[in-house]
Amino acid sequence: MDDAQESRSIRTDLSGHVVKTVGYLFIGLFSLCCLLPFILVLGTSFTSETAIKKFGFNFWPREFSTFAYKIVFENPDIIVGSYLVTIGITAVGTALGLFLVAMTGYALQRPDFEYRNKISFFIYFTTLFTGGLVPFYLLITQYLSLKDNYLAVLLPGLMSPFLIIMMKSFVRSIPHAITESAKIDGAGDFTIFLRLILPMTTPALATIGLFIALGYWNEWYNSMLFLSPDMKYRPLQLFLYNEITRADFIRNSAAASNVPLRDVPLESMKMATAIVATGPVIMFYPFVQRYFIKGITVGAVKG
Repeated sequence: MDDAQESRSIRTDLSGHVVKTVGYLFIGLFSLCCLLPFILVLGTSFTSETAIKKFGFNFWPREFSTFAYKIVFENPDIIVGSYLVTIGITAVGTALGLFLVAMTGYALQRPDFEYRNKISFFIYFTTLFTGGLVPFYLLITQYLSLKDNYLAVLLPGLMSPFLIIMMKSFVRSIPHAITESAKIDGAGDFTIFLRLILPMTTPALATIGLFIALGYWNEWYNSMLFLSPDMKYRPLQLFLYNEITRADFIRNSAAASNVPLRDVPLESMKMATAIVATGPVIMFYPFVQRYFIKGITVGAVKG
């Protein structure tokens, strides 16, 4: 009997090791597949334009060249200013957006909040219908007078119905008895929110904060609509977009005039701008990864 139990235990341990090995192997291959495109972009950004035309895209540069980065950083003061503008908008927008989304999600899940269903309806309604581009443009420029103002980029990204729903689903997992007991002790709603609810929603805050920060970091459309080219410092993504457009225009103009122009590394420049734009985000992501995964999981289960 003991021998049979020992043999079953050995088989169980062996099968567990096999499952773990296969799982780690699959995850490793999947991670490699996700990493390969970034390596391809990095390698191509350091490849000369002639090598790209001759050999195509490669993981390792056939002809090493930093000319694309020299063009991107041709005006270092402007690109540094664009970085600072984007970092400032991202930091301020993420902090304010987190506070507003967390407070809204907390209020909408309170069973003692009388108008929570009506307000939730108006929030959900915006996910189905929008006013369109023209009313949005008129609102920002005519009624709010935010033309050529960084607030025109900051304000539209503060709140999102999807993030409010996610926050509401996460806060719902916190027992309402905590709020009631704090009220019995004399704490106000704002004190309960700041000192009790926020510390218990760290995974959700990290997840939602990452979504908001990525939205601000990659934002270029509102900047193009509301910030004129006369402004010296505009957000990073719009600056890089304009640089690629300018290089593409020069190459097309030269081709139309039958003028040989080989000094514009358009393809490698596209890859270089991708590296410049995504580098800080990639370095920041590992710090919030564990909270991000937990927040997504809890939000999906509780929703």
